Amino acid sequence: MRNLLRWETALVFLLIVVALTGQVSTDGSFLSGGNLFYLGLDIGEIALIALPLTLVIVAGEIDLSVASVLGLSSALIGWLWNAGWSLETILPTVIVVGAICGAVNGLLVTRLGLPSLAVTIGTLALYRGLALVVLGDTAVADFPSSYTEFGTTPVPGTNIPYPILLAAVLAVLFGIALHASSFGRSVYAIGANEEGARFSGIRVKRIKLILFVLAGAVAAVAGIVYTFRFSSARADNGVGLELAVVAAVLLGGVSIFGGKGSLFGVLAGVLLLGGLRNLLILQDTSTEVLTIVTGLLLLVSVLAPSITQRVATLRKAHT
Repeated sequence: MRNLLRWETALVFLLIVVALTGQVSTDGSFLSGGNLFYLGLDIGEIALIALPLTLVIVAGEIDLSVASVLGLSSALIGWLWNAGWSLETILPTVIVVGAICGAVNGLLVTRLGLPSLAVTIGTLALYRGLALVVLGDTAVADFPSSYTEFGTTPVPGTNIPYPILLAAVLAVLFGIALHASSFGRSVYAIGANEEGARFSGIRVKRIKLILFVLAGAVAAVAGIVYTFRFSSARADNGVGLELAVVAAVLLGGVSIFGGKGSLFGVLAGVLLLGGLRNLLILQDTSTEVLTIVTGLLLLVSVLAPSITQRVATLRKAHT
């Protein structure tokens, strides 16, 4: 727990450093209301998907299909809209489809005993392929402005985008579930020692299935947000986004091996990743460099906690 608190403190310190550096290098525009609004828009979908993925990874599993579920959700929105469905009917339908995608992942992992890494790499391709089958390479963009404004306008009287407000509400709910409930304690127990959790009476398979369903459903919500933010339903929406989401979760101090991590650290990781990307964009950095930075942060987030733990172990051995 101490190591986790130290890691979260380091993240907050890095956030302050990035904010001050950005403010100086951009002549004060980095912390302006307008730029913070666009920063919020940029991290909205990442923050949403990172919430359930945190619980999945804490439980010792992984879901790499989340961005493909986002793309499939976006494609479904466009296809159903062209078919004459109302958005009031389309949106809950899309969320249910996302939950079904998550359930498929969860059943393959819990009932067949397959590794979640292999399963979700497979469904990453499967769901993206289904999105292309549903909508092809076309784009649907004639959505009502009352919906598209949700992804492009701030909450009245603030510079907070609606997607960030939605992510904040879900963060409270997921935070309570993970840190202040018996369900959350079971998730940690499963990630720390699955066999021990099973022998203690925890319904491991059911909990893991619930986590995968939540990941799929929230990824579908992110697909809705993404579609309305760009006013475009496309099968290739969100391609590669899973890299940024996993990087943010691991950067937030969640152990890739499960059993450790906090939602506060993940939110700090999302902000740090988003802040760095935003700063690089303001410096007219190319997309390739942004991808390299994301990859490097992913490597750092995996290596740094391990190095810290080894150093602490060596210190204890010497004392």
